[in-house]
Amino acid sequence: MGRRGLSPLTKCTAAIRILAYGISTDCVDEYLKIGEFTAMESMKNFAAGVTQVFREEYLRKPTQADVDRLLVVAEARDFPGMLESIDCMHWEWKNYPTEWKGTFVKGIYRVPTIILEAVTSYDLWIWHAFSGCPDTLDDINVLDRSPVFQEFYEGQTPKCRYVVKGRKYNIGYYFSDGVYPRWATFVKTVPFPQIAKDRLFVERQEAVKKDVEREFRVLQSRFAIVRGPTRNMDRAELGMIIKVCIILHNMIVEDERDSYDLAFEYEDVEGSIQEPIVRRDHHPCYVAYYHKVVQIHDLELHACLQSYLKQEIWKRHTAQQGSQL
Repeated sequence: MGRRGLSPLTKCTAAIRILAYGISTDCVDEYLKIGEFTAMESMKNFAAGVTQVFREEYLRKPTQADVDRLLVVAEARDFPGMLESIDCMHWEWKNYPTEWKGTFVKGIYRVPTIILEAVTSYDLWIWHAFSGCPDTLDDINVLDRSPVFQEFYEGQTPKCRYVVKGRKYNIGYYFSDGVYPRWATFVKTVPFPQIAKDRLFVERQEAVKKDVEREFRVLQSRFAIVRGPTRNMDRAELGMIIKVCIILHNMIVEDERDSYDLAFEYEDVEGSIQEPIVRRDHHPCYVAYYHKVVQIHDLELHACLQSYLKQEIWKRHTAQQGSQL
C-alpha cells in the first residue's frame, strides 16, 4: 500500500518495556501506537534474537580467567576456593494448563510456579541458569535434573587450585542452603551453632551466600516480568523470557562492574587465560566420568573442607583482633 510500517526501534522499545515493567501487551498501544498481537510477537522475536546472538558471551561457563578472578576475590573474603553461590527462585505462572495443576502447584505457594536455579558470584553475574522445573520439586530434585556439574564430570572445567590449612584442593565449592546434599562442591551453614567458632562461621557464610539472594531481588527489580505472575505464554516461551532477562542483567553487570568495591582487571591475575575453554563434542570415557561423580559426592571431603574452613576463618579472625589490639 506504500505506507511505512513499524520500525525495528519501535518494536524493540515495546519488547523492552514489557520486560522491564511487566505490563500487558496492550499497555504499549497508547505510548507506541502498536497493537497487542504485534507487541507480543515483537517481544518474543526480541527475546529469541538476543538469546541467539549473546548467549555464548553472557550465559557462558566460567573460563580460566574467570576462575582465577573468583579465587582472588574469595581469598579476600576469607573463603579460599569459594567460586559462587547457588539457590532457586520461584516464578508464578498464572495462565497454566489446567491439567498440569497437580504438577506445578505446591501447598506452600498455593499458586503454580516455575523454578529457576541460578549460580551467582559476588558481582551478581549469573554463571548458570536452569529453569522449567515444576514447583512440586525441591532444590535437591532440581539439582538432579540440572547440568550445573555436567562439564566437571566431562573434565572440561578450568583448573581450580587452592590451599586451606595446608591441604591442597582442586575442586571449587559453592555456598548453598542446608537442603543441598553433603557434596564436596557445597559448603553449607552449621545448624544450631553452639561454640564461638561455629557462630563466626555461620555469620560469615550466610553473609556471603546472600549474593545469590540479592541477585534474585536485583533481577526482579530490573525486569518486573519475572517478579509478578506471567501470562499468555507456554512453558518454552517462559524459559526464553527468563534467559533474555538474565542476558540483559549480565550486560548491566559488565557495564557497572568497575564501580564495585572488589573490582579489578583480569590482567591483575598472574597466569590468567583469556581464551574460552575448548569444548568437546564426544562423550568422555565412562571410567573417568564415574571418578568425577564419585569425587563430587565424597562426604568425607565435604566434612573436612567445612571443618578446615572453620579453623581458617577463626584463625584469621583472631589474628585480626590481635592486630587491632
